[in-house]
Amino acid sequence: MIKFPKDFLFGSATSACQSEGGQVDGKSESIWDYWYKKEPYKFHDRIGPENTSNFYFDYKENVELLEKIGHNSFRTSISWARLIPKMDGKVNPKAVDFYENYFKEIKAKGIKLFVNLFHFDMPMYLQEIGGWENKEVVERYVSYAKTCFKLFGKYADCFFTFNEPIVHVECGYLYQYHYPCEVNPKKAVQVAYNTQLASALAIKALREIDKDKKIGIILNLTPAYPRSQNENDLKAAEIADLFAQKSFLDPSVLGVYPKKLVEIIKKEGLIPEYSKKELDIIKENTVDFLGVNYYQPLRVMENPYTYKESAIFMPSKYYLSYDMPGKRMNPYRGWEIYPKAIYDIAINIKENYNNIDWMITENGMGVENEERFRKDGRIEDDYRIDFIKEHLTYLSKAIDEGANCKGYHLWTFIDNWSWLNAYKNRYGLVEYKLETGQRLIKKSGLWFKKLSEEKGF
Repeated sequence: MIKFPKDFLFGSATSACQSEGGQVDGKSESIWDYWYKKEPYKFHDRIGPENTSNFYFDYKENVELLEKIGHNSFRTSISWARLIPKMDGKVNPKAVDFYENYFKEIKAKGIKLFVNLFHFDMPMYLQEIGGWENKEVVERYVSYAKTCFKLFGKYADCFFTFNEPIVHVECGYLYQYHYPCEVNPKKAVQVAYNTQLASALAIKALREIDKDKKIGIILNLTPAYPRSQNENDLKAAEIADLFAQKSFLDPSVLGVYPKKLVEIIKKEGLIPEYSKKELDIIKENTVDFLGVNYYQPLRVMENPYTYKESAIFMPSKYYLSYDMPGKRMNPYRGWEIYPKAIYDIAINIKENYNNIDWMITENGMGVENEERFRKDGRIEDDYRIDFIKEHLTYLSKAIDEGANCKGYHLWTFIDNWSWLNAYKNRYGLVEYKLETGQRLIKKSGLWFKKLSEEKGF
């Protein structure tokens, strides 16, 4: 039997934007609300963020289900645009009521609560002044963070500053998957730096308010595996790792940026506006706890082509994606399934990042048209159970070898809205019927309860 420690955390994660709905009671637009209104055809089946799992109205029923499927912990985020809906910085009292009631309900069930402050959902009024490009937004984020700490610190067992910050950098400023859909590497680097600074300043603020409260950051760690052991491929993987993992992992945990990454950024003429004082803040305010999201590996090879001098900088200048023959795929999401990477991530954290306390904050499998697997009224998602088992087997091996992993959160508790994909792929332990709001526990939800209770399988 694969066993985990008695105090190991089993639960799931979601975000405000993907689960709350409730575009009412003073909430202003986030970039997702605005973008959907502007270009709805970019969203799968034209389903926008107002069509989510309805936590704003139905949080009590959802929290009941959390208990029914064995959660001892749960992560969600706060909607900045709901809590502070205007440029005047005033707190929305209806938002405070909602989060207090929601969080109290979770705590009443004995469930540990992890509260994330930012999950891709910049308020539109701040995006209009440049979003993370603008240092003023960093100051406003710190003010927002302090408000959250003071209002909700009594409920949160741990705070996170950001979820997957590399995503709003790359998708917003290089690859056009998130608003503002720009292709501007200079801005991308500034956004990344300002985000890291904001994280450090929020950590500093919490320690001044409550020095005993834990705070961390959630990073999507995708180990870069080279095509071959050829020197050129190995170098490509090393550089891919600098961009994909170390750009936030090193400053968040170690307090400094990797020298090789800084050298590349300098060489490309992309150094952001910064000060020594800011770098000292980053150095002195590292995380207590690390959240790790893992879905797929990064397979890379050398770039054998000459890069045109006048070309817009992209990381592909230094490495290319490698489509490895015979890889195991989740065809619905287009992602490789490679459970061993979770072991490699764990050992890397143990050996190179002070064996910091950490947990898997997201891991999951999105599948299209799960209706095919309905039997006697319930979705029999054995593929999800097998997926979780394989990843937990490698995680258990790493823990046995000394990795300091404290928990495993699945993405996600209930089928939810997913950015441009909307409800195309379902990830939940609980089925959500968009047309009626009905919730039905899947086979995986029942299995997850047993997993949590027995601390293993």
